[in-house]
Amino acid sequence: MAQRIVEQLQQQLLPTAGAGTLVHGAFVLQLTPAELPVVAKRLRDEFGFDMFSDVTAVDWPGQAPRFEVVHHFYSTRHHLRVRLKTRVEEAAPEIASLVPLYGSAGFMERECHDMYGIRFVGNDDLRPILLYEGFVGHPLRKDYPKQQEQPLVPYRN
Repeated sequence: MAQRIVEQLQQQLLPTAGAGTLVHGAFVLQLTPAELPVVAKRLRDEFGFDMFSDVTAVDWPGQAPRFEVVHHFYSTRHHLRVRLKTRVEEAAPEIASLVPLYGSAGFMERECHDMYGIRFVGNDDLRPILLYEGFVGHPLRKDYPKQQEQPLVPYRN
């Protein structure tokens, strides 16, 4: 049954999305930032990808666009994973939030914002979730200095 869903995804999403491959049992689509909300909505509504698993990023210094934002979805009905990859520019690292489609995306987008500095447009709560207020920089960027000292913050009771 998963093979049939993969074939449907290839037929119906590839004209929009472009490159699509099957990698380690997950269907991977390369998208433009404008295509992400449309394809994610179709995955949820038409193909039954009811679980948003994760969002993260990959830093490719020296490449343009520099950042690759990676969204992971799972269908509990078809037992299939889909990965959507979207590249964003270093000068304006932002992409549409998936919070309107998947409420759980809120916390995951906050983590990605903390670690990489990618802004999720439409997520009104991008407060730090892993780092503290006042932390300078984004520690998972490849140009983040490992020896950088952070400003001390007073301990609150």
